[in-house]
Amino acid sequence: MKDCNQCGKCCIKYSNGGLTASESEMELWEIFRPHISEYVRDGKLWMDPATGEQITLCPWLRKEPNKDIYTCDIYFDRPEDCRHYPTSIEEMVNDECEMIEVQDLKNPKKAQITLDKLMADSRPPLD
Repeated sequence: MKDCNQCGKCCIKYSNGGLTASESEMELWEIFRPHISEYVRDGKLWMDPATGEQITLCPWLRKEPNKDIYTCDIYFDRPEDCRHYPTSIEEMVNDECEMIEVQDLKNPKKAQITLDKLMADSRPPLD
């Protein structure tokens, strides 16, 4: 499995209504990061603060000029849904994640163990 190359596919795919925020996240953002809280409505992420409508792309996602690399302006305060991604090899395959390699597809159980170790600091373990 490759390291993340910041292709942005996951951020682009899930930023238009595929993410939610927990009560604790919303409370923390409201107190400490109100600029993030403005984009949350009823637990739904990336809602337009002016209209309340779903935004089609995460407002914190930035494409590096002249590169195919994306960065996150709120990386250290990003939602748990973002922190936990990717959760499974199947999800990565479905999302065309660029971390997947041929050997991962040949042995998905071993690849899942590798992924779980890689993501141990970012998400809770899978049950």
